[in-house]
Amino acid sequence: MTQTRLAPGDAAPDFTLPTDSGDTLSLKDLRGRKVVLYAYPAAMTPGCTKQACDFRDSLASLQAAGYEVVGISPDTPAKLATFRERDAITFPLVSDQDKSVLSAYGAYGEKQSYGRTVTGVIRSTFVLDADGIITHALYNVKATGHVAKLRRDLHID
Repeated sequence: MTQTRLAPGDAAPDFTLPTDSGDTLSLKDLRGRKVVLYAYPAAMTPGCTKQACDFRDSLASLQAAGYEVVGISPDTPAKLATFRERDAITFPLVSDQDKSVLSAYGAYGEKQSYGRTVTGVIRSTFVLDADGIITHALYNVKATGHVAKLRRDLHID
């Protein structure tokens, strides 16, 4: 199975997906703003919670630098709403239950997990410019410490 991986300069695949708040979010609605889109395997698991809380805690500085943050996972909107409430997540979480958007971004497919090859969400982060062009495509990122590294890469703080 060959996975498509996005690279800087690629146009970000557009999407319209349900959110944790019961609305829908379209990537094209964020045009004119820079976007950090991050893919994570499952809400309310230890690593994903740590990563979401890191983004939440860095949101003010990211927004001050002109970035919107959006999290994407295959969780249901109801589970995402529970996650948002439980951990006071202050940015949109979108639900990609059929994994079509995750696949379009190369963030769903074969990965290594505890020495085995499994199929699932590949923890990834994509940074888009105001025109929807990818400036950073980071695959297999770590749940812990990733947001701090991203802030350094983006020269924030």
